[in-house]
Amino acid sequence: MTVCESATRPRRAVLRDSFGVGIAVGVSGVAFGGTAVAGGLSVAQAGVLSLLAFTGASQFALVAAVAAGGNPLPGAIGALLLGSRNALYGLRVGPLLGLTTVRQRLAAAQFVIDETTAVTLAQPDRRSARLGFGATATTLFVLWNATTLAGAVGATALGDPSRYGLDVAGPACFLALLAPQLRGARERYWVAGIAVAVALATSPVLPSGVPILLATLAVPLVLLAGRRPVRGTGAGANEPGEARR
Repeated sequence: MTVCESATRPRRAVLRDSFGVGIAVGVSGVAFGGTAVAGGLSVAQAGVLSLLAFTGASQFALVAAVAAGGNPLPGAIGALLLGSRNALYGLRVGPLLGLTTVRQRLAAAQFVIDETTAVTLAQPDRRSARLGFGATATTLFVLWNATTLAGAVGATALGDPSRYGLDVAGPACFLALLAPQLRGARERYWVAGIAVAVALATSPVLPSGVPILLATLAVPLVLLAGRRPVRGTGAGANEPGEARR
């Protein structure tokens, strides 16, 4: 999408979408807070993780690895790999926001996530893009951290979270965040399928967290398979619509 300075969108419409996305996703921090405590983190640790990491899927992945009793290092690496997609989002969002200084880019980087990217890309002009990004980031950041704290404190007050089924909240929320990403290209289903197969096959024999790292190999495997030349096509093959000589 190319930003068109002549196109405009009502401020109220941008804020409506931004607040809607921020509130809808922000309240799910309750599930993360409860899951984090169920996984062995303290209330303070859960709060700091949301404050500094601020990327839901990666947070759930890290907590899941720690809860399984594995080494936190593989879990942290897996979370970083999962969160690395935000760097790619930044390459797309940066030009739309028109950030010119290093300070501006560093400040915005903390808030470049799935939701802020989606709202920003939906705007027709730079003014709306900046408003949408800022409103979504602010709403989501405040709510996510507040509900994380609420969920962590509530889980602590309840005692053993596993008695109430909170121990499965992490995997359930992680799948809920992942499912929308599978829509679209067929290659995404192949990546998901291979990743699940690798993780299930290696989980019984490898330390917790390592299967997640190995599952990321599904991405290059699918990319390489998709680039294999099809028999009968190539440099000498006729292009569609080209007359045979």
